Amino acid sequence: MLNFLKGVVSGSGTGLKDLPYNIGEPYSSAWGSWIHYRGTSKDDGTPVSVFALSGSSTNDGHLAAGRNGVKRLRTVRHPNILSFLHSTEAENFDGSTAKVTIYIVTEPVMPLSEKLKELGLKGTQRDEYYAWGLHRIAKAVSFLNNDCKLVHGNVCLASVVVTQTLDWKLHAFDVLSEFDGHNESAVGPMLQYDWLIGAQYKSKELLKSDWTTIRKSPPWTIDSWGLGCLIYELFSGTKLSKTEDLCNTASIPKSLLPDYQRLLSSMPPRRLNSSKLLENSEYFQNKLVETIQFMEILNLKDSVEKDTFFRKLPNLAEQLPREIVLKKLLPLLASALEFGSAAAPALTALLKMGSWLSTDEFSVKVLPTIIKLFASNDRSIRVGLLQHIDQYGESLSAKIVDEQVYAHVATGFSDTSAFLRELTLKSMLVLAPKLSHRTISGSLLKYLSKLQVDEEPAIRTNTTILLGNIAGYLNEGTRKRVLINALTVRALRDTFAPARAAGIMALSATSSYYDVTEIATRILPNIVVFTIDPDSDVQSKAFEAVDQFLQLVKQHHEKTNTGYTSTTSMGTSSIPGNASLLGWAMSSLTLKGGKSSEQGSYAPASSSMLPTSAVPDSSSIADSSSITPIHVSSSTDMTDQHVPVSPSLNDGWGELENGLEGLDGDKDGWDDIEPQEEPKPSPFLANIQAAQRRPVSQPKPQVASLRGSIKNDDEDLWGSVPATAPAPRTSSQPSSTRSSRTVDDDEDPWGAISAPAPSTKSLNVKKGGSLDDTDPWAAIAAPVPTSKARSSIGRGRGNKPTVPKLGAQRINRTSSGM
Repeated sequence: MLNFLKGVVSGSGTGLKDLPYNIGEPYSSAWGSWIHYRGTSKDDGTPVSVFALSGSSTNDGHLAAGRNGVKRLRTVRHPNILSFLHSTEAENFDGSTAKVTIYIVTEPVMPLSEKLKELGLKGTQRDEYYAWGLHRIAKAVSFLNNDCKLVHGNVCLASVVVTQTLDWKLHAFDVLSEFDGHNESAVGPMLQYDWLIGAQYKSKELLKSDWTTIRKSPPWTIDSWGLGCLIYELFSGTKLSKTEDLCNTASIPKSLLPDYQRLLSSMPPRRLNSSKLLENSEYFQNKLVETIQFMEILNLKDSVEKDTFFRKLPNLAEQLPREIVLKKLLPLLASALEFGSAAAPALTALLKMGSWLSTDEFSVKVLPTIIKLFASNDRSIRVGLLQHIDQYGESLSAKIVDEQVYAHVATGFSDTSAFLRELTLKSMLVLAPKLSHRTISGSLLKYLSKLQVDEEPAIRTNTTILLGNIAGYLNEGTRKRVLINALTVRALRDTFAPARAAGIMALSATSSYYDVTEIATRILPNIVVFTIDPDSDVQSKAFEAVDQFLQLVKQHHEKTNTGYTSTTSMGTSSIPGNASLLGWAMSSLTLKGGKSSEQGSYAPASSSMLPTSAVPDSSSIADSSSITPIHVSSSTDMTDQHVPVSPSLNDGWGELENGLEGLDGDKDGWDDIEPQEEPKPSPFLANIQAAQRRPVSQPKPQVASLRGSIKNDDEDLWGSVPATAPAPRTSSQPSSTRSSRTVDDDEDPWGAISAPAPSTKSLNVKKGGSLDDTDPWAAIAAPVPTSKARSSIGRGRGNKPTVPKLGAQRINRTSSGM
């Protein structure tokens, strides 16, 4: 054995080969003859503390006491007692002299005296920290005396160390022994190694070795005296040099003084038990002690207590010592959130505490917990994460967002809660720049296509705004397929005025991505209609956008005339204000306020409209909590007023239809939307068309006579219409359009709503090619339905359908006109 130890020990004994820890620099102080070293693990580099005690021979009394300390520390476990990790004993030679060294490896700690100098706390914060530390040591002493019937024997400032989380822990167990007061036959010393205790720390009976009195006294008498010595050294700031100094109470807090005096009573049986000190002392009743105690028994608290506590914690944390909050409270809070014992308001406190950390510390201590919380099924946790994403979003790496965070966040797009859908949408302002092109094109845009027809008008509006903001993160091919279709066919047709305004502004803000042909043929014709929109704000936005895009076309014209021709996307540097055109205009949906009211596009300009501040402006994107709620009047009669559509043109462009149809019927994406819908027919014509969709049975002679009478009527222009009318158009996409698409629906959610080029044929062209100069609209006039026609509809069900009567056919427009 001796030869083996010689082989594994090098030089001074601090480079042990069998010790899986590296020994570093020593601290300036330690208890007794021990030397306290900094250390690290050889496996993973985690910090540890190494205590070393050397003796000249194997029979040295210090080594015997040290072995007792190792045995006791290994077997006694308590949260307020130093945690044991490893121990070993080695022998090395200094010349011909053998030297035995005991090593104890523990959790990383620092001597209390040095830590107090490092913290430099003063005033109330110092008193609160001392109270918390003494509370921990008193708990450890009470555990030894009352639960284990053990006597520490030398409680003092040197026997207390501080962990990395600023917890105080008791160690120095060399003198520790069982209390044998119930053993009547015991006559020798109860504390075998009491000679290690300094005379200034010994009570009167221990100094006299009056073991009979000690055995007749309670188990806590010796250690209660030691607690009094610790309190004196702590508040006086000096090491106790003689017992008489304990009478100097000038530095002892008044709230602790009565308990201090009882701890140092000259009569051992009357000394204060440490457990009674914890229960009754007024000194321990402060915010820091109560806060940490609540956090440590969080699982025992009910939901109401938790909710109240965590709502007060952010303000309370500002009043507590900053170092303790960051090193003790923050880890407790992060752990409680991670394992589900903390309520959702705790997230606010966690982020506030995290804001006091450096960027590197935040990434290590807070971000891992936040990333794990995204997988939580608790809606309140998810809401909290999304509401405060601006506080930590920039710290998330692109890889973490794309691979770990986005998948959990995306579940909120289809959540039944409109409030959560909106928060998820707004979070994309922070997360979208960190997503890969594959994730944006393959997942995010599909969610946005559904949100643009959401039942909540605020969500539809904010979806349009988001598209304008993330346009720069789309690749060129995706932008060409998505932007114009989403902003013109969807946003500009919305029945909600702010949604239309958002569409116009999004087009303006993304103007650099369109070439001059797209501007002239697809954007300007769609925007110019809104210069007569019922909503004044939409009108003003439309005028600004028309001016902007016309200026771009003029710039292209000037460049062409000077010899420079380009049909690629055009810059907007000459248009001021484009960089910040988009912002969150809509109010956040509140959980209390219910569903937002939807403003119809048919409301007159004089009706109750949204305030200008509620519409997208040039301000920066606002936080959801700072947006003013929108109140929209829904009492206005909107049945007789229509959003203006572009007039019918007779100069070769045909009829340009831009009716702003409602989106309530489409909830599944853009694939089912007709690019351009016909204007809503009058109620009379709608009734006729609905009736004509059902089979009608009439005797053939009657039909023939009817057709003959129609042909003799010079004023009715329907005579030239073929007997068989084309099938009515529906809102679904024609099969020819779908077959001509080159991009699959799953890859291009906007492809189905791409708008075709404007028509080149005039509406009022007859079959014979002549125009009715006197009444160009007579061709589409529908007569008032007769009672006879209505009654025959009901009787003819199930019979062979006959030729539809006058007024049954829809206008036979050519496909090129659509």
